[in-house]
Amino acid sequence: MSKFKKLDKLRNVITAMITPFKEDYSIDEPKYREFIQFQIENGCQLLTMGTTGESATLSHAEHHQAIDITVDEAKKSGKDPFVLAGTGSNSTQEAISLSQYAEKAGADACLIVVPYYNKPVQHSLIEHYSAIADAIAIPIILYNVPSRTVRNLDPETVIELAHKKDNIVGIKEASGNIDQITQIIKGVPDDFIVLSGDDSMTFHLMALGGQGVVSVASNIIPAKVFEFTETMLHENWESAKKMQLELYDLFKVLFVETNPGPVKAAAEMMGIMNKRLRLPMSPPLSGSMDKIESVLKALNLI
Repeated sequence: MSKFKKLDKLRNVITAMITPFKEDYSIDEPKYREFIQFQIENGCQLLTMGTTGESATLSHAEHHQAIDITVDEAKKSGKDPFVLAGTGSNSTQEAISLSQYAEKAGADACLIVVPYYNKPVQHSLIEHYSAIADAIAIPIILYNVPSRTVRNLDPETVIELAHKKDNIVGIKEASGNIDQITQIIKGVPDDFIVLSGDDSMTFHLMALGGQGVVSVASNIIPAKVFEFTETMLHENWESAKKMQLELYDLFKVLFVETNPGPVKAAAEMMGIMNKRLRLPMSPPLSGSMDKIESVLKALNLI
């Protein structure tokens, strides 16, 4: 049994939260606080400064600001939601620095993406994650997204890290590779948490024994995604299958262009927040906007 008692809260849905910007593209703190409460009220746990939060284009000071805001709102809510902070980097020392800040600020765990661009081999990835795990006491969730990092975190590497470091407690798996996910679930300790990193794959991953999702869709439909994962955790697979088919078009259209462009566009259409993105990201083109609008209308979301 894990010594990190609060980890049970990750066995459901964690929203990879979008970050609202003002007209000058600074973080819109009042809107962010409002959005965090919207997520908490609908049963979701919180990921700040993930890819969907545009972590790549925010400064370290802004990373700190977003983490501080999220921790503060979590405390204010009285519901003790889990705060997961994205603190990965392609520099081990930078990842350690960001992770130590998150720990000091009161985050419950760190989400550490596979280093991107410099393409470390598997034994280097073990050293990278081990160094971060040794530098903090709070849990680490690995994050495998080879479509963005160009380096896969192989199942053997995940399994070794899961057994080697007590505070490496889970993985957000966004490879889309069911065979790989199966190998991971078979090989890790029973209390190791395997989360889907792709809304459209959540049904398949949880059917294999995964425990939840780090969701993009829950930015706009938190209650529905919460219901979806709860249905699977209670092993009501027939109802879950119907929900998977109902929500599938939404899950896919949110990636009609690179995330988080489509989900921010959808959020604006639904009156949740504006669709501003920091360059080099930009709002979806008109054809993509039409597709997003069509799916939202079909689901009676607008």
